[in-house]
Amino acid sequence: MNAPQTSLDPPRLVYHTAEGGARAIEVRGSWSLQALQPRLAELHTELARASADATAIWDLRPVAHLDHAGAALLWHAWGRPGTPRAALRSEHESFFRRLAAAAEAPPPPPIRRWQRLAWLPAVWGLRLYAHARDLVLLVGALVLDGIRMLARPSRAPWREISANLYRTGAQALGITALVGFLIGVVLSYLSSNQLKNFGADVYIVNILGVSVVRELGPVLAAILVAGRSGSSMTAQLGVMRVTQELDAMSVMGIPQTSRLVLPKVIALAFGLPLLIVWTNAVALLGGMVAAHAELGLSYRYFIEALPGAIPIANLYLGIGKGVVFGVLIALLACHYGLRIRPNTESLGAGTTGSVVTAITIVILVDAVFAVAFRDVGLAF
Repeated sequence: MNAPQTSLDPPRLVYHTAEGGARAIEVRGSWSLQALQPRLAELHTELARASADATAIWDLRPVAHLDHAGAALLWHAWGRPGTPRAALRSEHESFFRRLAAAAEAPPPPPIRRWQRLAWLPAVWGLRLYAHARDLVLLVGALVLDGIRMLARPSRAPWREISANLYRTGAQALGITALVGFLIGVVLSYLSSNQLKNFGADVYIVNILGVSVVRELGPVLAAILVAGRSGSSMTAQLGVMRVTQELDAMSVMGIPQTSRLVLPKVIALAFGLPLLIVWTNAVALLGGMVAAHAELGLSYRYFIEALPGAIPIANLYLGIGKGVVFGVLIALLACHYGLRIRPNTESLGAGTTGSVVTAITIVILVDAVFAVAFRDVGLAF
């Protein structure tokens, strides 16, 4: 069914002389957004010319249709006077009453720069408190789930643990091997150039062994896992939040921590130390190849000298770091994943925050390990 003809009338102004010789302006046609759009520029010019006469009387009673867009256009043409000289229909008075109230409202007080800076510590403090509170609650829930799993191992999520161990461990062997090999080659090549100047070629084994097994291997594997597996865990939980799967699990009474978080934490706690041992081996292999090419050291000598150059405590320290790093990465990834709101923007921000926080925490915890165990494994 077609709309009435009055709603299609073009908006226009009709001029005539009222009683007493005053100029009268009748507003006719449809002053709705749909009708105004084709003639908006033309109407702006005509309204500016009509509003130049401050003594003119405006008559809006012939208007066929009026909405907020048309009322705002006419109001701005009047220059927002306090008492416009206009005749209105009763159903149109509410438009102009709201426009007048908005025009008379005082502007908000300006916020000075020092005020904004003063709020920053409070805002960051509240955010840090919210993250710490949620993380403590998550750790508490995991501790209770772990106790229940030890009490009844038959009901433990072994299938989920196995799947997460495969995704975070076995599927990461390729990338960790490639990066570890290249790091070993680069470190060995740069160290060889310096050692040749002092005739200390044989000490390349000591430099590579301690630096890779004690520091580079654990940190490198942890950063790769945080970027690869940590982001995947956060995105998985975030998508489940967006698709309301987490809400469905809560409705069905399925605990989220025991089925989603605990398997990931256990898998990384066991998988990352194994990845560290793998990364150490490949990095030392790359260093051995570079040392043979640059210094002429034989592979046999490198392999025979390696056990004596690396105290076994360094290997235990690297594996211990792997357990701590794995638990922290999984906890932070799941923490950010569970905090994601059901929208895509929050999903991207949560995944980014998870990776950045996990890498930062890995570096900080590694610094704590370096200070706490500075006298372990370094006496030859």
